[in-house]
Amino acid sequence: MHSGFLIALWMASVVVLQLLPPQVLGAALLLCALAGWWLAPLRSLKLLRRVRFLILAILVLFAGFTPGEALFPGIPELSPSREGVILAAEHVGRLIGVVLCVAVLMEGLPVSRLVSGLNALLSPFGRIGLPTQRLAVRLMLVLHFVESGRPSEWREWLTNDGSDDDGTEKIVLARERLTRREWTLLLAILVVAVLWFGVAR
Repeated sequence: MHSGFLIALWMASVVVLQLLPPQVLGAALLLCALAGWWLAPLRSLKLLRRVRFLILAILVLFAGFTPGEALFPGIPELSPSREGVILAAEHVGRLIGVVLCVAVLMEGLPVSRLVSGLNALLSPFGRIGLPTQRLAVRLMLVLHFVESGRPSEWREWLTNDGSDDDGTEKIVLARERLTRREWTLLLAILVVAVLWFGVAR
């Protein structure tokens, strides 16, 4: 399946996660957790570990500073609000769902195919002057450093231009073209998403 089509499905899943009502969010989060555990267990744990402080900040801000009924009536001054805890759980659930979706996507698509898919999705904007290939190459370089670079290497970024011993560097950008059927499916998904969003509002 074309990488651009997979990325479009991922984007649709992320948007749906943000629009789901809290009653359905728990089931969707369970599906994301099963997908992450089955398809990308190590990457899922790695990404969740990276956002642990963001999760903690969301919990503290929403649970501690949202006005409402005290969760522990015996110590109302120190107790988080019941409404804040509900909001915190909802936002943390949406964040964890997105992180798990990212882990599954990056596990299934190597960097070259990921950038190729984005390049294919952005290709229609190239007709109006958007430098899609330059954006794709820059994104590939960023993802390469994120995936392979270690925290102790930041000084090397300042002294090393990233080239090989002969002064050259090869950047391979895979090119994939969306078929007419895939473009039709993407358009159908977009129409359904717009209609569903209008009804949900």
